Amino acid sequence: MSKIVLATGNQGKVIELSALLAQYHIEIVPQSDFNVPDVAETGTTFVENAIIKARHAAKMTGLPAIADDSGLEVDALNGAPGVYSARYASDQVKNPSDDDNTNKLLQALTHTPDSKRTARFHCVLAYMKHENDPTPIICHGVWQGSISKEKLGEQGFGYDPVFWQDKLQMSSAQLPRDVKNALSHRGQALAQLVNKLAK
Repeated sequence: MSKIVLATGNQGKVIELSALLAQYHIEIVPQSDFNVPDVAETGTTFVENAIIKARHAAKMTGLPAIADDSGLEVDALNGAPGVYSARYASDQVKNPSDDDNTNKLLQALTHTPDSKRTARFHCVLAYMKHENDPTPIICHGVWQGSISKEKLGEQGFGYDPVFWQDKLQMSSAQLPRDVKNALSHRGQALAQLVNKLAK
């Protein structure tokens, strides 16, 4: 079984990616197992941040690395929270939780009508064979939806409880895991990555 370090300490992402890659005999190990410190995400795009994180994890562990940079883009907020999705409420709280970020988002959209609450999740995965890999594999998945007016469901993490799927009449946090993996931005990006790694 080949081992790839995942440049995150986020257990939600580790569980999700491990489930998706298990069938390919790839073991995902979180960088926290190697005491890899977080690196500053100084990029202005999901692609830049994913490469920064993958390079750092590969350098610190000597293993191939996958880094995920993902976030939510809300049209009514001119694309915010975007690359700042995980720290959207940091102007209000020092280390914002998922709830802090989601509450700030709902507050920002208080007077936004349903028709203007369109949004999408982006996920960029960067795979680097080693820290100096000159041709990292970059995969980008996009999941369309809208922002509900209240939190619904207990599954998932991040903004899942407010990310509404109109066709299914459910939030992302109400979807069974296999359904979410088939539809999600991360599932799409990972399908692309597996396809490229297989080649």
